[in-house]
Amino acid sequence: MTADRTTLRRDLRAQRRNLAAPARIAGAQAVAARLLALPFAPRSGYVAGYWAMDGEIALHAWQLRLPPDCVYCLPVLHDDLRLRFAPWRPGDALSPNRYGIPEPDLAATSLLEPEQMSLVVVPLVGFDRRGHRLGMGAGWYDRSFAFRQRGPAPPWLVGAAFELQRVDALDAADWDVALDAVCTESATHDHRSPLFA
Repeated sequence: MTADRTTLRRDLRAQRRNLAAPARIAGAQAVAARLLALPFAPRSGYVAGYWAMDGEIALHAWQLRLPPDCVYCLPVLHDDLRLRFAPWRPGDALSPNRYGIPEPDLAATSLLEPEQMSLVVVPLVGFDRRGHRLGMGAGWYDRSFAFRQRGPAPPWLVGAAFELQRVDALDAADWDVALDAVCTESATHDHRSPLFA
């Protein structure tokens, strides 16, 4: 990696925010089509996206085109510093979390564990050709899906990004959980392990 993570994160976020509205809308449509065309895209079960902030690629087009037996969920921050997931449809109640990101307003007993998901579309700041992800730095997704480091296990983890967020290489830490694929407006980057394929 040519720059430290803080500088790289700042630069990639600025590039992402500077994209014009037509490019964002077209990108979201293209990413939705790529997510639906993934060879492992589930036809049923729980799938998760995220609430797009800070120039992240939006997932509304994907959510609205999911198969009828898929239940769309949003992540919820939990006190144990791992994510949980809550089913959500447009119009359902939301409350801002500690970062100001809207989360479904549900009781903790109604939330789903990461292991219950079939596919999770993960936000990212940057990614490389090996499926390493640069996030915002708080480690929520890495902690939540650390169980996947012991070997292949559901759910599939797929990044959604603009192609401008791709970098040559990221230095991976021991706790980083690699992505199975990244979908951008112009390509699907498949990073699956041969054990998973």
